[in-house]
Amino acid sequence: GVNLTAAKERGQLIFLEGLKSCLDLLFGEEEEQSGQPSPLQFISESTSNLKALFDFIRTSLTPAGSDSWKGPVLLVDDLSVLLSLGAAPVAVLDFIHYCRVAVCSQLKGNIVVLVHSNEDSEDEENELVVNSLCHHSDLILWVEGLVTGFCKDVHGQIKIIKRVSLELRAEQDQVQIYQYKIQDKNVSFFARGLSAAVL
Repeated sequence: GVNLTAAKERGQLIFLEGLKSCLDLLFGEEEEQSGQPSPLQFISESTSNLKALFDFIRTSLTPAGSDSWKGPVLLVDDLSVLLSLGAAPVAVLDFIHYCRVAVCSQLKGNIVVLVHSNEDSEDEENELVVNSLCHHSDLILWVEGLVTGFCKDVHGQIKIIKRVSLELRAEQDQVQIYQYKIQDKNVSFFARGLSAAVL
């Protein structure tokens, strides 16, 4: 329900189109703006240094003059792509750490990160990143298909894990599980076993 084009025009959204930037960089069509290197410069280098990407984020969120971001949100969709582009897991985790310091601690904002995971996956680097992010996250939304297979009325389930243990070590994480159905323009959530088809 959010008009991203209007938000971008009002200066409320800064968007880095990774695929286009990636292709421009690989095929030599990247135009350096204000003498700054491309945020995805690591693709064409031998080391997987994500400093240019972090610098782009920090510069984008730095208030210009009297303007300031009130509770900025950094959305990273999809962090697994950085691994596919050749970044090392340690570089990706360092990048997220620096983003957390800049966005969460200094600017009092939030970071939302999408990563893909599969229990049967043999991609050890991706699983290392996923596990590390899970250990450092306040809230985890784990979306997966139904273990029983396809169903036309229930498309999958979402597990919401609130990491209380990060603050109070004596308490366990709070876990809620809902099932969902994707519709044309929205998603319906309901408790397990309580879909309209069952009732």
